[in-house]
Amino acid sequence: MTSILIFAGESDELDRQAVSLAASLGPVEVASVGPTKIGGVEKAWQIEHPILSDYAPEAIAESLAQLVGQGMPSAVIAAGTERNNEVMAHLAALLDLPLATNVLTVSAEGDDWHLTRVRWGGSLIEEATLSAFLKLLTVAPHSQPAWEESKAATPEIFEPELAEELGRTRVRERVTVDEGISLTTAPVIVSGGRGVGSAEGFAALEELAGLLGGAVGCSRVVTNNGWRSHRDQVGQTGTRVAPHLYVACGISGAIQHWVGMMAAKNVLAINTDPEAPMVTKADYAVIGDLHEVLPAIISEIRRRQGTM
Repeated sequence: MTSILIFAGESDELDRQAVSLAASLGPVEVASVGPTKIGGVEKAWQIEHPILSDYAPEAIAESLAQLVGQGMPSAVIAAGTERNNEVMAHLAALLDLPLATNVLTVSAEGDDWHLTRVRWGGSLIEEATLSAFLKLLTVAPHSQPAWEESKAATPEIFEPELAEELGRTRVRERVTVDEGISLTTAPVIVSGGRGVGSAEGFAALEELAGLLGGAVGCSRVVTNNGWRSHRDQVGQTGTRVAPHLYVACGISGAIQHWVGMMAAKNVLAINTDPEAPMVTKADYAVIGDLHEVLPAIISEIRRRQGTM
């Protein structure tokens, strides 16, 4: 059976989710720029070239095209991150093939693959058929369980022939940011919306997040009002997150925000409106004023931790 090639781009967790989907369709090979931790696959390719010292989408796509020409897999699949979608778009253009992005499910029937995929920022689920001799697709983040096999295969080095101009678009310099828990890595996110009322109102959210080892997020209306930075925004036009617990404080739950946090394992909504979309979709809800509820939660946590 022809193998499926996974491009392992930048996120080990999301790459493993892509492998899970691919493994249901056939034997899997993995290609990465540099080493990869993914194991339990037929073969691992380690792509090496001086141009690929950092992210260079045109050069990576050309490398994948050459690797495809050498092995002729039935598909090339990657996690649906912004960078991977860019690389896969370049690959599709090089090979003059269609690309399906943010795929949720795949069923193969003969030469055609029947897909469901996320469109319009998560507000629409599309059913589509992908017909091509080589299928190109990316997997919607947090839509699959992560591939758990960790015994990595010994990689085979692949050295593509790359023209110098393929390095015209690449990362040349990086700026170090403050270390700490981010929205994408936090196990708990305490997020606030219009109901928080002001920038000062986020002090209680910051305190609760600190006690829980989490991070603080917010809705778009909060950033529009200037209460928080855009880097804290969760949603379609912000960051997509998948914490173990998402605490939504005073957030109505518009579809644009729900798209950004719907992969959370558990959702706790704190709101005065029992009919708010966030409340009706949440796993747990507290109907009340968040300015009274949050101090009570904080007090109880501190009591149990013995830090009162």
